[in-house]
Amino acid sequence: MRAAVRSAAAASIAAAVLAGMAFGQDQTAAIEPVKPKKSVLIRPYSTPTAPPAQLSNPGSFAPLIRAGRLYLTAQDAIALALQNNIDIEVARYAPISLAWTLERYEAGGALPGVPSNASQAVSVANGQGVLGSQAAAGVSLAGSNGQVGASTNTTVTQVGPVTPTLDPSVQASTTFSHRSIPQSNSIQSLTSNLILNQRVYLGSYQQGLITGGTVNISYNEHYLSENSPTDNLNPSVATTLSFTLQHNLLSGFGVKVNERSIEVARLNLNASDLNFRTTVSGVIANVLSAYYTLAGDFEDLRAKEEAVETADAVLGEDKRRLQLGALAQLDITTAENQLAAARQALVNSQSSLRQDELAIKNLISRTGIGDPAIAEVQVIPLDRIVVPPEDNLAPVADLIRRAMVNRSDLLADQSNLKASEVSAIGTKSGVLPLGVGLVSNSNAGLAGVPHSVPTGVGGVRGPDPYFVGGMGNAVGQIFRRNFPSESAGGFFLARINNRQAQADYGVDQLSLRQQQLSVAKDAHQAEVDVMNAWVAIEQARARYEAADQNRILSQQLLDAERRKFAAGESTASNVAAQQRDLLAAQASELDAEVTWQTAKIALDQATGSTLEANHVTLAGAKSGQPAKPLTLPEQLPDAPSK
Repeated sequence: MRAAVRSAAAASIAAAVLAGMAFGQDQTAAIEPVKPKKSVLIRPYSTPTAPPAQLSNPGSFAPLIRAGRLYLTAQDAIALALQNNIDIEVARYAPISLAWTLERYEAGGALPGVPSNASQAVSVANGQGVLGSQAAAGVSLAGSNGQVGASTNTTVTQVGPVTPTLDPSVQASTTFSHRSIPQSNSIQSLTSNLILNQRVYLGSYQQGLITGGTVNISYNEHYLSENSPTDNLNPSVATTLSFTLQHNLLSGFGVKVNERSIEVARLNLNASDLNFRTTVSGVIANVLSAYYTLAGDFEDLRAKEEAVETADAVLGEDKRRLQLGALAQLDITTAENQLAAARQALVNSQSSLRQDELAIKNLISRTGIGDPAIAEVQVIPLDRIVVPPEDNLAPVADLIRRAMVNRSDLLADQSNLKASEVSAIGTKSGVLPLGVGLVSNSNAGLAGVPHSVPTGVGGVRGPDPYFVGGMGNAVGQIFRRNFPSESAGGFFLARINNRQAQADYGVDQLSLRQQQLSVAKDAHQAEVDVMNAWVAIEQARARYEAADQNRILSQQLLDAERRKFAAGESTASNVAAQQRDLLAAQASELDAEVTWQTAKIALDQATGSTLEANHVTLAGAKSGQPAKPLTLPEQLPDAPSK
């Protein structure tokens, strides 16, 4: 005896350890993309790592399976659905995707996917060398432009002003060139073939402003060496440092206009929790409905099995009495018909149970019956439907107020409406004319190796000593502002009639009005849902009480008829009729219990209380982890045969 107790204790400890191990191993895999962990210089240009979609069940059924049967409480079914349900898993991606969308819009710029390109030019500084002197004088000769791969940027139209790119950008380009340019007029170059060796370094820093402007700081350096004897400086280096500020003054001006996409992304991210809550609430409601329907099926199956046993016992008793001459053959036929009807009802109950069993397997498993762990197991609900003596419902007005505060779909509607109002700021700003202000300041420098150039009258002309030197001299001229240039200007564009912007704003406002009406409609529908659910649970209560009383009376009538039959004062047909009435009363009572439970689930969903009523937190639903390990109770009920 003691050895048996020790063996049982050891088995219990082992089961608990295995359950704990399963709980530890069944952690839901992370689905959020992981940003690269590299140096700060490489990290922005490395792609995040997105884990693959988990198509198998992260939650294990093993702790709840015993001897080919899956024993479930309602809370176990909810926990498995939170871990394994594929609709909830799909909904978990939405907040993560919206968080990345917010990061995208915080960077500013045009719509995602808009192409842009830049051109590089093989050029010389204005006034540097032969070509620079010709350009300064407004002379353009064939083959001297030096443009390589020039192209225009793509124009993209979107509703409302485009937010400047808020992430700062650094651009650098370097060009090395060797060119030979034939000279049809060699008066200036004094050579028929002008040969140039050139190096061009371009660098810029650009930063968008949330108020609707752009700041650009650029540095250009041109190194030139050529074979013309007329250059006073050869080789030479020309440098330029410039600062430019361009800002919208009418359309596209203001923080609210340019951060509207960011604000909409923030609102959508906040609403993602509400949408996720709506999805989880719907799945939990479906799980509970399927669970209690299955629980009702088991009660019905037990009743049908008892009916078969009773009908078989009555048939045996009738056959015994027939042998004693106390009954006629017609009574035997009646009893056999009753047994056949009971068996047919049992088969129908078994078929309904199998169908409802498949339904709940599909809700608590990501692969449904495709998971071999539960493909062949029998699902045994441990919780029965218990209708309390009283519902103690709050007044309808209080339930409606609770729904308006708790319903995540209504709150999400309000958030979406706010996002549309914020987005409309852009179309309103787009109606204004385009006015742009521009200020620019640049400083230039020039230095090189001196050369004396014949003047044509027997003398020579040397360069200005101020320009003799190298890179240090040229850069020094920039910071001393020896050769400054300033400019300021404006650009104004007003479209005649302005029908496009007016139409965009009109369509946007009409869409906003439609959305406002839809939000009001959803709120009114929520009131109707609460009232219907309240009425449904009241009707289900009345139906259950009537069915329960009918079942009690039917049972009393059957017991009385059996006593009369045992005393020889009744017939087998009368007993069979009372038994049919009892089966009908039991079925009606079970149906009333399921109807009441379904109405209770619908009332919780209509008032937005599904998660609270079933002890589910939003954080727990996101993680998919049960509050405690799934374990079986010590005493397991007997399951009816299938």
